[in-house]
Amino acid sequence: MTQAAPTLSSAAARRHAYETVKRSGTSFGAGMRILAKERREAMYAIYAFCREVDDIADEEGALSEKRAGLNAWRQEIENIYRGAPGCPTGVALLDHVKHFDLPKEEFILVIEGMEMDAEGPIVAPTFDGLFAYTRRAAGAVGMLSMPAFGAPRTKAAEDFALSLGDALQLTNILRDVEEDAGEGRLYLPAELLQKHDCPLTPADVLNAPGLPAVREELAMIARKRFENARRASADLDWKILRPALLMMGVYERYLDKMTKRGWANGQPKIELSKLEKLAIAARWFVAPKLN
Repeated sequence: MTQAAPTLSSAAARRHAYETVKRSGTSFGAGMRILAKERREAMYAIYAFCREVDDIADEEGALSEKRAGLNAWRQEIENIYRGAPGCPTGVALLDHVKHFDLPKEEFILVIEGMEMDAEGPIVAPTFDGLFAYTRRAAGAVGMLSMPAFGAPRTKAAEDFALSLGDALQLTNILRDVEEDAGEGRLYLPAELLQKHDCPLTPADVLNAPGLPAVREELAMIARKRFENARRASADLDWKILRPALLMMGVYERYLDKMTKRGWANGQPKIELSKLEKLAIAARWFVAPKLN
């Protein structure tokens, strides 16, 4: 974590967060740009935090260094809530934590999710272990984003954030099986792998005859999470949810394309063209209907 000079201004910190989003090329950027300025800047700061802790977990380095980096971020979260951040992203978060009452425990859960990756690699977790991970790696981000969007603190908002977080993360897992296996990771749940006689090791799973059935079943679970998010959204204002609904549209399209293509082993990673993404984004710059 890069330390800030004591005199770092809020404007410089906001620029730092924006540049972090810009450099990442994240597909979440389009959703953030829909928001009004203050809410957009809050999301840039939240994303910059997530990007920085994710980089600590994923980049090359000794486990001791990763632990130290993530522990430094735990301390920085405490510093932010005491009003004394010490790094550029912390400074960028400070005003938004106060103004939108962002829940501290969700920042900590994000860090815990990155610790799970850093301490890993994660290989064939149980369903309980997988959903403990998705709650931290994706659900917590949703729970931080909802106040920044302006969503009310209701059960419907929580259900939407957590269901969508699961759906997005499961879709990513399905897209990235080959890439993850190359890095020694296997997020597919042990129960499904065992059910379909698949090895529980990344090096061996890619050629397993039962792997397509595993992916198909996990895709059905992801689809149910998307459906749960859609049901919860019916009790919320779609205008507030536009950034999340845009991402929902993108990731449902990924899932649709994978399902339509089928789950045979050895196929390339599914991508969306810029035109496809623009078409999905365009829905949320006009007055769409959710049904």
